[in-house]
Amino acid sequence: MKVLRIAFVIFIVTGLLNIMSVMPCRADANQGTSSPQAKKEPGSAPSGLNESTERQVSEQRKKITQEAVSALDETRQALAALKKTKTKEALAHLERASGKLNIVLARDPKLALAPIDVTVKIYDVATTPEAIENAKITANEFLDEGDVQKARHLLRDLASEIVISVVNIPLKTYPAAIAAVAPMIDQGRIDDAKTALQAALNTLVVADHIIPLPVARTKEKLTKAEQLSEKEGRSEEESKTLQQQLTEAREQLKLAEALGYGNKKEYKEFYAEIDDIERRTAGGKAGKGWFDKVKQHLKNFAESIFE
Repeated sequence: MKVLRIAFVIFIVTGLLNIMSVMPCRADANQGTSSPQAKKEPGSAPSGLNESTERQVSEQRKKITQEAVSALDETRQALAALKKTKTKEALAHLERASGKLNIVLARDPKLALAPIDVTVKIYDVATTPEAIENAKITANEFLDEGDVQKARHLLRDLASEIVISVVNIPLKTYPAAIAAVAPMIDQGRIDDAKTALQAALNTLVVADHIIPLPVARTKEKLTKAEQLSEKEGRSEEESKTLQQQLTEAREQLKLAEALGYGNKKEYKEFYAEIDDIERRTAGGKAGKGWFDKVKQHLKNFAESIFE
């Protein structure tokens, strides 16, 4: 089935060939497949992210409109009936489909998209910001020379994200499209009716919501670091762990920046905020509220990318 893809956040992400060593991980949370070099079990979210991801997926699933799901199923059954020249059966299915959509519109006349399905996919890559930058430079050189396909293959797997895809019925066009089929059937234009129904089914809209894994991992590192920063009289080992968490948070941000998630200006502010925390926690000092600014900043940043 063809669909019209609308991505609220679009990142063109592709793969590395010979320039660097990359281990792509692609896992479909529904199908459970991944590459042989995957770092995680098929379909599983990285450590510490399952709960957060499931919460956001659950929020999207709650938006699914059952009447719209039924309308889509009735449309498909109508098409199947037409293929068997069962015109009365097809008309009955179309009548029920229109009725279901009328219920949806009656509840919310301004609703543009009616969600009918949600899927989750995980894309991950093990590399460094420096390797990513080198690949981007080489890709630009290929593009300058007109070697578009070389550039495309070079960048193909450069992604580290969870993609929540929501399939929708476009309410501005779909109801009218299926309503126009009934007269065709009455006039005996069965082939035209089948073509029109298939065209309507092809207009489903897929909206992709992106959760960058490096940003999510940064949040995880900062949460652990904050817990240690508030501990009075922490041990030398705990202080080392605190510093390590901050260092790893900065590394994850550098990876997210290299992959092109969000605005570069935001990253300069993140680095400055982490530098400030390092100064405050130096020498075993402890306190509360030191992470408030960077946590709120990170939350707003992640939400801007997700939507």
